[in-house]
Amino acid sequence: MCGIVGAIAKRNIVEVLVEGLRRLEYRGYDSCGFALISNNELVRARTTERVADLGEQGEKMSGNIGIAHTRWATHGKPDTVNAHPHFSNNLIGLVHNGIIENYEELRQELQASGYIFVSQTDTEVIAHLIHQAYTKMNVRDLAIAVRTVIPRLHGAYAIGVIAQDAPDVLVGARAGSPLVVAYGKEENFLASDALAVAEHATAMAYLEEGDVAVLTTDGISITNLAGNPQTRIQKPVPAQTAAVDLGPYQHYMQKEIFEQPRAIADTLGHAQSADSSLFDAKPEDLEKINSILILACGTSYYAASTAKYWLEDLAGISTQVEIASEYRYRKTVPNPNALVVVVSQSGETADTLAALRHAQSLGHTETLAICNVATSAMVRETKYRFLTHAGTEIGVASTKAFTTQLVGLYLLALTLAKNKKQLTNNQEHDAFSRLRHLPSAINAALALEPQIIAWSEAFAKCENALFLGRGLHYPIALEGALKLKEISYIHAEAYPAGELKHGPLALVTEQMPVVTVAPNDALLEKLKSNMQEVKARGGRLYVFADSDTHIVAEDGIHVIRMPEHYGDLSPILHVIPLQLLAYHTACARGTDVDKPRNLAKSVTVE
Repeated sequence: MCGIVGAIAKRNIVEVLVEGLRRLEYRGYDSCGFALISNNELVRARTTERVADLGEQGEKMSGNIGIAHTRWATHGKPDTVNAHPHFSNNLIGLVHNGIIENYEELRQELQASGYIFVSQTDTEVIAHLIHQAYTKMNVRDLAIAVRTVIPRLHGAYAIGVIAQDAPDVLVGARAGSPLVVAYGKEENFLASDALAVAEHATAMAYLEEGDVAVLTTDGISITNLAGNPQTRIQKPVPAQTAAVDLGPYQHYMQKEIFEQPRAIADTLGHAQSADSSLFDAKPEDLEKINSILILACGTSYYAASTAKYWLEDLAGISTQVEIASEYRYRKTVPNPNALVVVVSQSGETADTLAALRHAQSLGHTETLAICNVATSAMVRETKYRFLTHAGTEIGVASTKAFTTQLVGLYLLALTLAKNKKQLTNNQEHDAFSRLRHLPSAINAALALEPQIIAWSEAFAKCENALFLGRGLHYPIALEGALKLKEISYIHAEAYPAGELKHGPLALVTEQMPVVTVAPNDALLEKLKSNMQEVKARGGRLYVFADSDTHIVAEDGIHVIRMPEHYGDLSPILHVIPLQLLAYHTACARGTDVDKPRNLAKSVTVE
């Protein structure tokens, strides 16, 4: 979602701010801007174009302290007047991630006090509140002003603040939205993602809930809202790998699709057996578990829905999967012996994090995070954890994060099955043999790309598509439809194939391509009957079939054969061509693949 960069140094930091925003572009945005203190004045540049345009504006500007932002619109349409940074009376400059829920009440109060609002955002109230507190002081202290205002804000925030008459202080604060401070040599930084300033910093620390950080060129001090000093562990800045380099690929999404064999191999890591230590648990910790509750959003929800089949089939444990944004707004019946699993790429997904905390408030103590970020809030707040090793994922449409989540969830199913003596030694050995072979199998699936490109030319001319799957592969059909709609803007939906006659069949015409996931499993013959229903109504079938399904190409049925049937792990293999189909269809339509309209990478607001 929105991105923050802040810097204070003994050099011109415009380039630092702009480069930091460029590294945060993957999060998604519709406007961007930066503010500086230059020649004792608060100045800024803002645009609804890309960061490159902002960089051109900044070529003639300079300053030693500044804040910058990429905005994904929540309150107020995407235009320059709503872009951050926001000013209050040319004294306070502020950037903000998150949502202030009581902004209307605060806005009315400030207007009654004479403050004039120029934007439609909730953020502007924070700038005016800080200005109000700051100018009332006998001796002005920006950090104290921020600490005074924060208790009045209801919602989630991460902020960066500068004051025109305090050119030697940059203040940051967080509650609900992630924020890091980073340490350099006579220069220090603030960012929503360490990647933004990794080139310039030697160490970093994650701010905790309620922290207020004061940055100068001499150092960084952190306090709580009462002003009491806080110690946060400094960590090495994540290595700048090739993650931000496209290499031979046209888009990050394409690069990340092809990184999946490596990502899965890294995620498997030292996993040689179904061992509870994979989840930082002891065998006895899992003995009392008699049900599973999985909370997730978006793509992670489809990974969780796939895992439901594994957990119930392999481990014999009743499993419930909930959309995190819905779970905490209804009455539920908590089971103290349930394992609550939260699944998230970033570990900061606002709805999932809130759902986790709600579950804990209901008495759920057994909690597990499956996540790609070791330092995230979810990982810190759960009892157990499994870290995927997808690496940095820049494309908004998740690919390698999804498949590595599936690997983690499959390992969980195996571990619980073994713990409950549902898994024999031979079955465990066979399962891990298939896991170790999975990267090679995915490479074979990636080799189907030329055939999928040919299909994408036909899909690019469509405005609607239907995806079908059965059993374990129904969530994969859902994921395939999501990918297509996210980046190509083609309306797509997925159904269990057996539900065709209960409504979706009415949509089938020659103009409606029907994508079918057809593994050679127990439901294959049922699926073939569903396909015939589509064909009989003039529908065009595009089938990803295992080699031994005996589904042949004919008039109205297009077939791409998967390299091999992969049993329980077939969903991980079958999602690869669906990712490629979405990607190449989007390319053929000329959309912005890595930064699709209206979407953000990390959804850190509700």
